[in-house]
Amino acid sequence: MKYMLLINAGAVDGSECTAEDWMTFDKEVKEAGILVSAESLADLVTATAVRVDADGKRTVTDGPFAETREVLGGFYVIDVPDLDVALDWAARCPGARGAGSVVVRPVADFGV
Repeated sequence: MKYMLLINAGAVDGSECTAEDWMTFDKEVKEAGILVSAESLADLVTATAVRVDADGKRTVTDGPFAETREVLGGFYVIDVPDLDVALDWAARCPGARGAGSVVVRPVADFGV
């Protein structure tokens, strides 16, 4: 089953882990044969939010769209047997350390 690991970085400087920690984790998920995809997101100040009202009018807002203590920093999609295994991998992720968190969500299967 596929699970998305949503990596939320804490609002602090992110010093709980190093680039080497991320490279090690990347290597581990690849070598385990469970990696479907993974991406790191650009800095929050590059974000653009789009909203469409009931009349179909689009509103575009540049920059950070919310005051929050956590920022979505990237994701992994892994293919593992069950939620327990996904949770084990999430706990190994450097993004789960310190002020960060990793949200685990199953990927919906619409049978397409």
